[in-house]
Formats: sequence, C-alpha cells, structure tokens
Amino acid sequence: QVQLVESGGGLVQAGDSLRLSCAASGRTFSAAGWGWFRQTPGKEREFVAAMSWSDADTYYVDSVKGRFTISRDNAKNTVYLQMNSLKPEDTAVYYCAAARVFTARENYYTSPEKYTYWGQGTQVTVSS
Repeated sequence: QVQLVESGGGLVQAGDSLRLSCAASGRTFSAAGWGWFRQTPGKEREFVAAMSWSDADTYYVDSVKGRFTISRDNAKNTVYLQMNSLKPEDTAVYYCAAARVFTARENYYTSPEKYTYWGQGTQVTVSS
C-alpha cells in the first residue's frame, strides 16, 4: 500500500502561484508513475500532469503546459505540482495519484483508472 497526502492548496488571485505537495509513505517503491488530476463539481476527474518515476519524463494536459511543472524529491518521497500564472479555470480539487504500472502512452497516463493510489485532495481556488 501507498499512502498519499496532498497539501498546499488555497485561495489565490489570478496570476498567482501555488505549489502543491504530495507526500508518499508506505511501499513507495511499488509506484512506477505519479499523476496529478483535478475535479470540479459535476465533472469527471481531469488529468493535469504525470511523471514516470524511472526516467522522470513528464506529461501535461495542453491547458497547463508552460504554467505547471510536476517534479519530485526522492529523499522526501514527495511529488510536487508547481502552478504558475493561475487562472480562474484552474479552480478545482487537486488529487495526487500513484500507479503501479506506467507507460508513456497518452491514453494510459491520462486515465484515472490506471492509478491505484489516491490522496484525499486539496482545494485550489483562483479568483479573478
């Protein structure tokens, strides 16, 4: 089992930055890939960013490319999502997830069903 705890959400203004953290514990070596998803009421969970643990390749949804960065700190077992130039449409609950198997196929790493472990979510609200 892998336990994930997100933090770093909050209320900010458009143009501001936030850094989300996802602290992992347990059998973290079993995680081959990591992802960030977001969800707003009444909508499906949306892929935001992902990272392969083996080679640190990163992947992003088009709407956040150039603004968001996923990264990791191996020593701290923590994955981050740096979010810059935030927009009101970025408002959502953000979830960290870990996958036991990871491939570089877009239809794989963008699918929530491919991730086994999930955090509880952290709210990000961007005001205009």
